[in-house]
Amino acid sequence: MSSLLSPSPPQLRCGVRLLNISAPQVMAIINVTPDSFSDGGEFHAGGVLLEKVLRRVEEVCKQGATLVDIGGESTRPGALPVTAERECERVLPVVEAIAQRFDTIISVDTSTPEVIRGAAQLGAGMINDVRALSRPGALSAAAASGLPVCLMHMQGEPSSMQRQPSYQNIFEEVAAFLRGRVAACLAAGIAKDQLLLDPGFGFGKTTEHNFELFRRLPDFVEMGFPLLVGVSRKSMLGAITGRAVEERMAASIAMAAMAVERGAHIIRVHDVKETVDAVKLATAVKFEKTNNG
Repeated sequence: MSSLLSPSPPQLRCGVRLLNISAPQVMAIINVTPDSFSDGGEFHAGGVLLEKVLRRVEEVCKQGATLVDIGGESTRPGALPVTAERECERVLPVVEAIAQRFDTIISVDTSTPEVIRGAAQLGAGMINDVRALSRPGALSAAAASGLPVCLMHMQGEPSSMQRQPSYQNIFEEVAAFLRGRVAACLAAGIAKDQLLLDPGFGFGKTTEHNFELFRRLPDFVEMGFPLLVGVSRKSMLGAITGRAVEERMAASIAMAAMAVERGAHIIRVHDVKETVDAVKLATAVKFEKTNNG
């Protein structure tokens, strides 16, 4: 059997902490940017409002999130990249403050080597990269950090990814890309049991592409790596429901439950309390189905 098909580990080594993924976990989104698609500006006003961020971290931890995902560069459709210096200014003080105050796993949503290195030194426990460590220096920075890395698929860059996304076979092309990035990580010295995969919903995909990938989640699970799914409040939900971004909680929760049923290990969301309840119920149903064969 190929090494890519071996079972994913029940635990991830996230710096000084272990993350149990034998049951699905919820990751809370906290964007410290002025222009993210859903919560842009909520934790940013001319600079990061650190105390507001810390209150939000305290809230989501109480609500049941086991990870917080800190992002300092908007990757919404049409977004332009920020400088490494600006991203460090936004992200690193937040990582340091959270690590000093909370017993939680800090994921850093970044593609930037300087942020990867700095965040790892300050207590981050995971790297979540929409560019799958393709920026120059990112692979070596991630390998040196020793942290688990989530590799995501994106066609193009945020500034252009939604103009005309096109595929011959969406699942096969996304899966092939992820396999290639896994191989690059292994060659760079990142351990196989420290890798996660994300199909990249909304990143260079049409609504039809997104739902085809969602239907194929069990096939991604078969690749042998923990699977992170992030569809919270995304346009694919608005396309079906007709709801504005701030009205997509119910749709997001429904998709979270279906992602768990299809084998996802980590669900990345805005609405933590409600999603935690849905994940608990979906997990109970899933295990009952499994136990009763």
